[in-house]
Amino acid sequence: MSVLLFGVSHRSAPVPVLEQLATDEADQAKIIDELLQSSLVTEAMVLSTCNRVEVYAVVDAFHGGLSVIGQVLAERSGMSLGDLTKYAYVRYAEAAVEHLFSVAAGLDSAVLGEQQVLGQVRRAYASAEANQTVGRTLHELSQRALSVGKRVHSETGIDAAGASVVSVALGMADGPLNGLAGRAAVVVGAGSMGALTGAHLARAGIAKVHVVNRSMARAHRLAANLSELGVIATAVALDDVAGALIDADVVISSTGAVSPVVSLADVHHALAHRSSAGAGERPLVICDLGMPRDVDPAVGGLPGVLVVDMERIQREPAARAASGDAEAARAIVATEVATYLARQRMAEVTPTVTALRQRAAEVVEAELLRLDNRLPGLDTSHRDEVARTVKRVVDKLLHAPTVRVKQLAGAPGGDSYAEALRELFELDPTAVEAVATAGELPSVSMDFDNQLTAENDE
Repeated sequence: MSVLLFGVSHRSAPVPVLEQLATDEADQAKIIDELLQSSLVTEAMVLSTCNRVEVYAVVDAFHGGLSVIGQVLAERSGMSLGDLTKYAYVRYAEAAVEHLFSVAAGLDSAVLGEQQVLGQVRRAYASAEANQTVGRTLHELSQRALSVGKRVHSETGIDAAGASVVSVALGMADGPLNGLAGRAAVVVGAGSMGALTGAHLARAGIAKVHVVNRSMARAHRLAANLSELGVIATAVALDDVAGALIDADVVISSTGAVSPVVSLADVHHALAHRSSAGAGERPLVICDLGMPRDVDPAVGGLPGVLVVDMERIQREPAARAASGDAEAARAIVATEVATYLARQRMAEVTPTVTALRQRAAEVVEAELLRLDNRLPGLDTSHRDEVARTVKRVVDKLLHAPTVRVKQLAGAPGGDSYAEALRELFELDPTAVEAVATAGELPSVSMDFDNQLTAENDE
């Protein structure tokens, strides 16, 4: 069985298509449940961010698994399978491993080097593990991807070179407003992206912030944190967003909502009151970082309003990391992919080697029993010495080929050596399978230093 990836991202599809495919946690659980109803899919995980929807699945057959995943996503999105496949990409086996490692490292983000995606990968894995939809394969793959992402961010300068989506968006807002210092802002969404936005605004010298959120407890918590940074911050209910917009210079929205939370009527209301207050000439910059959009697209056509959305951010030169740091990150990913695949291939041959040694032990025991039957009067000490000698001979004969086959298995195509062992020694395939499935899922700590929580967590 191998890992199959079926995905759609900002690299393969326009924003409207990504919006149509966007899923929340409930949708993701339903997608995985439908996939696992097929006998072709044994493990599944959905990675959904503001710029991608990707399904990672362990499948028995490539074409069958691909058909199952494509059909489920098409039905969930309301798209035809033909339309969906126009924008999709598929990775299988080694290519799927390389892709996930690159995603975790921030090399496939709209903003190259973006850290938030590492938290999103962790959240996707944690959710799938909690729902018991990952087994050994996706468990090991996800854990290694998280480790690779951490290594890239700690060993390269990609963090400094590739700014976050928030910093790029605020950089694009800075010009039209002649700076953010002393300005008023509205932050819609009090999750991890909202917290990141607040931190950027405080560093930029913003004077006042309205934190708008569906959960007032979270809004108050973020407002309190901003107050500690010297910002005048208040919590506002989502139903009162129109009022919060009236005195705003910049609005940054990043929620997990599946439909706009800032409507055309909300902005119309704010603009009308701004005019009556004599602030009608002041531009209003709205940074819509939600996927799907948090802000009604029609807002971009209003006079005096500049909308910075994900499509504009992706075209911004600041969204690209320095080439040297990107190359260093890619080199780490390439090394990690090679190491991971070599270990996987070596692990795959281990059940065959174990089954061979078990078979040898059974043969030794059978021959010793035959000796006991033929020489019932054999002295115990002599019998034990014969047993030790026979076992040493067998161990020495098996040592070189079993060690060497593990070494050879680490190279591409190494699985053929395990097959050769099975054929040469006539090993029962069911015995090998029994060894392979005997082990339990390894327990690996989820306690990462400076863990990044997933964005779009309202």
